[in-house]
Amino acid sequence: MATNISLHGLGLLCGGLVLGACDAAPPGASGRPAAVAPGAAVQPEESRMWMTVGTRRFAITLADTEAAREFAAMLPLSIDMPDLNNNEKHAELRQALPTNAIRPGTIRNGDLMLYGPRTLVVFYKTFESIYSYTRLGRVDEPAGLAQALGSGSVRIEFSKN
Repeated sequence: MATNISLHGLGLLCGGLVLGACDAAPPGASGRPAAVAPGAAVQPEESRMWMTVGTRRFAITLADTEAAREFAAMLPLSIDMPDLNNNEKHAELRQALPTNAIRPGTIRNGDLMLYGPRTLVVFYKTFESIYSYTRLGRVDEPAGLAQALGSGSVRIEFSKN
């Protein structure tokens, strides 16, 4: 029985040493992963951009498409976007982007799309559509987007930061 106790004690000692080694970290480092809010998705910096309308700033998560990457490479971009159909702002880009158009069926408030190779579209209402678009991205939190964009033409700033 004494052998079992000493082996058990040795096992605890070795286990403690191993666990202690796991906590070792360079000076100044906590060794713990950065805290992330529950349910929050961590977005790589290159998949994020910003859209500013007046004093309102909206985060946009870019789609993983060639068109979205080429659009991001054009930033910063300041563009006047007139209203169309009381549900979208649109403008012609100075250069064509690659397309991979699909018919999404439902357009959602906050969708950032490309119509054809050069027409940038920011949708601020959800509705059904028969048209085809290339997805560029989506406003992360589109609440208040319609109010910020208003009913007429508006200047929108797109930027990487």
